[in-house]
Amino acid sequence: MATETITKVLKGGEFLIKETDPEAVFIPEELSEEQKMMTDSAKEFVEKEIWPNLDAIDKQKEGLTVGLLEKAGEIGLLGAAIPEEYGGLGENFNTNTALAMELGASHSWGVSFAAHTGIGTLPILYYGTEEQKKKYLPKLASGELKSAYCLTEPTSGSDALSAKTTAVLSADKKYYTLNGQKMWITNGGFADILITFAQVDGDKFTCFIIDANSEGFNRGEEENKLGIKGSSTRALFLDNVKVPVENVLGEIGKGHYIAFNILNVGRFKLCAMTTGSAKKVASTDIEYANTRKQFGVPISSFGAIKHKMAEQATRIFVSESATFRVSDLINKKIKELTANGEKYEEAALKAAEEYAIECAMLKVYGSEMLDYVVDEAVQIHGGYGYSEEYPAARAYRDSRINRIFEGTNEINRLLTVDMLVKRSMKGRLDLMGPALAVQKELMSVPEFGGAPEGLLAAENKAIQNAKKAILIIAGAAIQKLMMKLKDEQEIIMNVTDMMIEVFACESAYLRTMKLSKMKSEQELQPYVDMTKIYISDAIEQVGLYGKHAISAFAEGDELKMLLLGLKRFVKYDPVNTVKLRRSIADKLIEENKYCF
Repeated sequence: MATETITKVLKGGEFLIKETDPEAVFIPEELSEEQKMMTDSAKEFVEKEIWPNLDAIDKQKEGLTVGLLEKAGEIGLLGAAIPEEYGGLGENFNTNTALAMELGASHSWGVSFAAHTGIGTLPILYYGTEEQKKKYLPKLASGELKSAYCLTEPTSGSDALSAKTTAVLSADKKYYTLNGQKMWITNGGFADILITFAQVDGDKFTCFIIDANSEGFNRGEEENKLGIKGSSTRALFLDNVKVPVENVLGEIGKGHYIAFNILNVGRFKLCAMTTGSAKKVASTDIEYANTRKQFGVPISSFGAIKHKMAEQATRIFVSESATFRVSDLINKKIKELTANGEKYEEAALKAAEEYAIECAMLKVYGSEMLDYVVDEAVQIHGGYGYSEEYPAARAYRDSRINRIFEGTNEINRLLTVDMLVKRSMKGRLDLMGPALAVQKELMSVPEFGGAPEGLLAAENKAIQNAKKAILIIAGAAIQKLMMKLKDEQEIIMNVTDMMIEVFACESAYLRTMKLSKMKSEQELQPYVDMTKIYISDAIEQVGLYGKHAISAFAEGDELKMLLLGLKRFVKYDPVNTVKLRRSIADKLIEENKYCF
């Protein structure tokens, strides 16, 4: 496969077949002073308003979460993504990503915030009429109104379109009467308006804006949850609730566009918030390890603990790199579309849809990265990690929901390959040409040249070769299984995991290469070390996922040929990751916090 290095904006999924110039990506070190001032404001809000109240929030002290949402509204945090004409700040996508990352450390309250500003507000911004936008958005931005998103039902979770809630148009065609039940609704205990989905005429999946003061609307009791205890989660009941026809959101029968497209942004923001949460957890671990002594020395001096801290930092660094990479892709797409005359709302919606593949991958990566970080946080704290008197326990409990939110990780893995294949079939993405080129390369004699030269040259070669491994396996699976592939979920998930690892590796590489132009050799070294650590382990994982996938559909000579091809494309000379992790850990110990 001839890799084409480009500086223009990649299309969604195109990372798999094209090589990106480091100068084309955005990294957090490039945030402007104005953006940093906003994120500092968000950080200060979390430190002063949220952390001192975490216990009270978890006990759902009356009015506390609502009051904090209103305070966040006063300083612009609720309206950062809303255009100025509707009472917001109109900040760009990168700024909102940075804000989400800072607010990710706010535990249960962050869930309430994300539900309100994301899935609770964006449907109106993206799909509302001008009247609906003017009526609701200013009050959602200020916090005067709080919102909830009502999609899930007792019998429909991942299969959202099988919802049973009904909506019947009145004889005078002035209102719809809704009947049904919604489950697991975040902000369900206090939301003033409800973005709600129902079936019109039994089969036209449609979205409505419901006033919580409507007659026939009732709230269930608070759910007793494993984690995020401070977020209100309730079942909601609709008993002949009358909704004016002007409160239909979008078009009749097209609610699935709202439900699924809004989730693209939700998945992306979840990764940003889990990354911010992980930073806080890692800093807490480092502080604890530096003060906790065993055998007369701080436990941070032990190799086993250094390994954990360095691995936490490496995964966080990679997650942040991938998050801002996709953030800027979306940001640039919005700019491109608005420059061509599209309204901001339409442009933002289209941009998120363009990168739906990347958003799904990030959702999986961020949630599983945080689960790793919090699990090791408990371990580093030892017995104290199991005590609710220390922060590790809450972080551990609160993290687990992220692999279920916004579509389970299993659903997102399946969607990633499904979207990729569909885009190829529709001509949106040229996978066939590169796949055929890889097949041709596989049949040729390998080139035996010297080792690649230059900073992280071997790592970049490994990344580009891993992309070829994905193409040969996905291509062979599609060719052999055709329409049956959709039922082979294990194969699909293995291919997705290969894609996730390659995208993560490349994001770390691109950030480090861009930093090489901004930092001294000494300052750059930790980033080089983390990139090498991650790529070393990830390429091994890519080989394992590939072997599992191939073995599930190939046999005989085809199996041997594909395994040989896989082996050829996942070669990577071993590096001393023990030494590199120790170096990373020493830097963390010196700074007494996550510092990258």
